[in-house]
Amino acid sequence: MGWRTVIVSSVSKLDYKMNYLVVRSGNAITRIHLSEIAVLIVESTAVSLTAYLLSELEKEKIITVFCDEKRIPQGVYMPLYGSYDTSRKVKIQTGWLQENRNLVWQSIVQRKIAGQSAVLRHFDKQDAGKKLAGYVSQVEPGDVTNREGHAAKVYFNAMFGMGFSRADKDNIINAELNYGYGILLSVVSREVVNNGYITQVGIHHDNLYNNLNLACDLMEPFRPFVDCLVAKMPHKEFSQAEKQQIVGMLNHKIQQDGREQFVLNAITIYAKSILDSITDGNVSAIKFPDYELSVYESDCVL
Repeated sequence: MGWRTVIVSSVSKLDYKMNYLVVRSGNAITRIHLSEIAVLIVESTAVSLTAYLLSELEKEKIITVFCDEKRIPQGVYMPLYGSYDTSRKVKIQTGWLQENRNLVWQSIVQRKIAGQSAVLRHFDKQDAGKKLAGYVSQVEPGDVTNREGHAAKVYFNAMFGMGFSRADKDNIINAELNYGYGILLSVVSREVVNNGYITQVGIHHDNLYNNLNLACDLMEPFRPFVDCLVAKMPHKEFSQAEKQQIVGMLNHKIQQDGREQFVLNAITIYAKSILDSITDGNVSAIKFPDYELSVYESDCVL
């Protein structure tokens, strides 16, 4: 599996030749071997690419993210089938027990809130951090009391000010957060497909118009890493350098299951463990990221 994230942000033509991605921009030609690429982000709507290239990217299981005119991730190109036993896995997925779904969602929410608490304490917001830490033990199966929502309100107000709202589309902080979340969603979606499952059928998210319900569920514990990264930005303009910094998060090292992993690898390990856990109900086998070591002690993996 590749490790490089390639961003194409200007007028270009992309095609394929002898296992290479070929980028033609003006008089410049750049060639990158597909084996080196993990993620391709087509950031400009003025980019054209060939069907041949898309086919080869799919064979190599490379995530291709397409952005809108505001350069925000809008869609992701993935293979229809990422595993030889996809039909069997989909049959299992549609038969997941509600009890198992509830237990796994409880665990996801607990870990996400624990991550938010670690981020708050990293920025010396001790009172809010302690308050969120107290929410962790209050999360019930299926999060029926919506501890996630209560934690989010405390968390974002403490991080970005009482006037901050995630619903404000013109807020530059939201643009930065959404960009990072979009990258995470794309990576997690690939892992869902690679493991033989479909992204439409989730464990908590159940929107009929959302094709990525399961990926939206699974990405939650990694959001705090994006938040921590964004909180260090000046928020004056969402520059190309800042976007590259956010994408570069995938190559930062974090702690997971007692070992140091790149974020990209950690998501792969986590996704398989949690998909297995939804089937058998063994939430103790989920390999979540360790926030205390990854965020608090190692400076937000920056």
